[in-house]
Amino acid sequence: MAEPDFLTTTRTFYDAIAEDYATLFRDALMTRPLERAMLGLFAELVDGDGPVADLGCGPGEATAHLAALGLPVFGVDLSESMLAIARRDNPRLRFEQGSMLELDLPDGALSGAMSFYSSIHTPMEKLPALFAECHRVLAPGAPLLVAFQAGEEHRHHDRPWGHPVALTFQRRRPQDMADLLTAAGFTLLSRTVREADPALDETSPQAFLFARKPAADA
Repeated sequence: MAEPDFLTTTRTFYDAIAEDYATLFRDALMTRPLERAMLGLFAELVDGDGPVADLGCGPGEATAHLAALGLPVFGVDLSESMLAIARRDNPRLRFEQGSMLELDLPDGALSGAMSFYSSIHTPMEKLPALFAECHRVLAPGAPLLVAFQAGEEHRHHDRPWGHPVALTFQRRRPQDMADLLTAAGFTLLSRTVREADPALDETSPQAFLFARKPAADA
């Protein structure tokens, strides 16, 4: 089966900009205390000795942060160029190439999963399948953290750093995302939205949804 166009476009975009992106956002968590708090809360919610997946891990900064908090975390990303940086900067951690829509994991394998600003390139009509896949690979009771830019107007990036690629970053309404998580079988635990910070060159609020796969499926 041919790969969906949006996956090919996303991979091509991040393969092209990987080094520039990693340089710009290196140590980005150090200037974002609320994001660090969200990662800390996620680590607290993980209860189990199974692996934890950072889905759409990019250059691996958030993956490394979770590892420093004591989680047995590994990263998954479409872009081999991003993964090369993640492996170079975090040689003790595991990073695998793959799609969030088709994870090479058995049912119930994960004690936790996180999509930290990585679902923003998945078309809205594909999000039910993405969240169903997350539900499949999580163990009963395991948490899921989904972070994304909140809003209704998408932002298109054309030729970043002069590279001949383009990609649209899709904003989402938190209620819509919460509804999709619930429809996929998750129990919503919390939602947090912080306002855009002009000092960080942000143009939209940032949303963080915590959900959990029920301990016993109905």
